[in-house]
Amino acid sequence: MPRKPKKGYFVKGQFIAEGSELDLQLKAELKGTDSSKTDLKRESDELQDLGHDLLTLRSDLFERLQLPETLVLALAEARRITNFEGKRRQMQYVGKLMRKLDEDAVQAARDALAEQRSGPARETLLLHQAEHWRDQLIAHDQALAEWIASFPGADMQQLRALIRQARKDALPEREAAAAQSHGQAPRKGRAYRDLFTLLRTQLAEAAAQAPIPPGEEPADD
Repeated sequence: MPRKPKKGYFVKGQFIAEGSELDLQLKAELKGTDSSKTDLKRESDELQDLGHDLLTLRSDLFERLQLPETLVLALAEARRITNFEGKRRQMQYVGKLMRKLDEDAVQAARDALAEQRSGPARETLLLHQAEHWRDQLIAHDQALAEWIASFPGADMQQLRALIRQARKDALPEREAAAAQSHGQAPRKGRAYRDLFTLLRTQLAEAAAQAPIPPGEEPADD
């Protein structure tokens, strides 16, 4: 009885039996090639998405990147185009140019976008901290010592004057409660607003030098 032929295939004239060590090796290499293609496609898509995000970048941050002129012009054209298909083709071109950037330029673009996204969050944090400090400084004498310890360069004379005036301008507790019961906001004087502005400015100056720890606030009594 004739022997049943082995299943397999030829590669450059060499027979490769299915299930053999060489067969498994070749299949592993092919799988690795497919994986590399997938990785390249994913990287290409990510760079095109990054290019799309650059369309929303603030002008000062965009100029700081010092991108190649061809990419700058391509992005400017993409901003101008409103037609869906035309914009899609233009962004493909942008993606092609993005792939020519070196790693440092790509990372700089990511960092600029991250800086832009963090701006509103930082501003909100500063506003909340300024409001918190203002309320604590008006309500508690010990809060002033905490502020001086945290910001020794602040104008203490102006700060004390604003706190003193804000306390004078505040309605008595009974009148404030009556105003709130009638749906009216308690009256706030100019010193109350000026105190907030002073604190906000000091916090912003400190934030420009180092991040403000979220917990660095006077404790509530």
